[in-house]
Amino acid sequence: MLRFFAHAKYDFIGVRRYAYAVTAALILPGLLFLLVQGLNYSIEFTGGTLVQVASQKTVDVADLRRGLDREGIHGAEIQNFGAPNEYVIRARVAKPGTDANDTQATAAAVSQALDAALGSGTYTVVRTEAVGPKVGGELRQKALLAILLSFVAVLAYLAYRFEWRFGLAAVAATAHDILATIAFIAVMRLEVSLTVVAAVLSMVGYSLNDTIIIFDRVRENLRKHKKEGFEDILNRSINETLPRSVLTHGTTLGSLIALTIFGGEVIRPFALVMFFGVFTGTFSSIYIASPVLMAIERRWPGPAARGHLGAAAAKPVPGERKTAPVG
Repeated sequence: MLRFFAHAKYDFIGVRRYAYAVTAALILPGLLFLLVQGLNYSIEFTGGTLVQVASQKTVDVADLRRGLDREGIHGAEIQNFGAPNEYVIRARVAKPGTDANDTQATAAAVSQALDAALGSGTYTVVRTEAVGPKVGGELRQKALLAILLSFVAVLAYLAYRFEWRFGLAAVAATAHDILATIAFIAVMRLEVSLTVVAAVLSMVGYSLNDTIIIFDRVRENLRKHKKEGFEDILNRSINETLPRSVLTHGTTLGSLIALTIFGGEVIRPFALVMFFGVFTGTFSSIYIASPVLMAIERRWPGPAARGHLGAAAAKPVPGERKTAPVG
């Protein structure tokens, strides 16, 4: 049976400082861009208008979107709603210069776009609703709370399954993933909707799963290879899980590429965020979680790591000559 990277012996921990430089070069400009430009929130967070329409004929979503753009409604969300020719349109503004919360103006502009795209009298407006900014503010708070609670759950789970040192290292890696993903969303000007928030939370779970698999192998190797240094244990564990990581991430990236190309406007932001999340999650599991765990163990060594830290200190330096004790 063909197995990729079956005997890999890469020194991942040895090049961790270069990895720090790479992640800083990616995250810091993105966060600076975020401070200057801010995030591009959808109407679910900023407020806007929802219009549900039922058409008598098949609707080409691309033609409908172009009609909305001509009427000054840019970036509208168009989703199929149950029936084959029934759609929900979420629009942030009606036309340049109009109030974002003016439901009648937005609904009128949507009707004009539908007349141009579908023809007058070929559709029915089922309902029109306003989404106020207060609701959007509550959604922002709940999205942030969901991310913070995921942090707490991660720390509690790993502290129970392993020990608090592993949990703290995993939380540091997860925080890195969230910062990197938010910077990516800001630079790409992706619209932050509930779909994107779901992608961020999914990415956190995906990255955490990768970290747990490596940490589980670290725990096994701490018992099996008692004479190896802690850095060697980390490298061994990452290399042993590398075949699984390559195959799992490869199939995931293939699915996300298909969703990005064929998923349409609604799914594409989710697929892009997840696509980036696969890369940053793998990176953080190797170059953030493992080095942070090593730093914590050196500062506050646990029972399982003490012997390995001593083995690393006793390892002879290449080129160094041993001297016999005097006396």
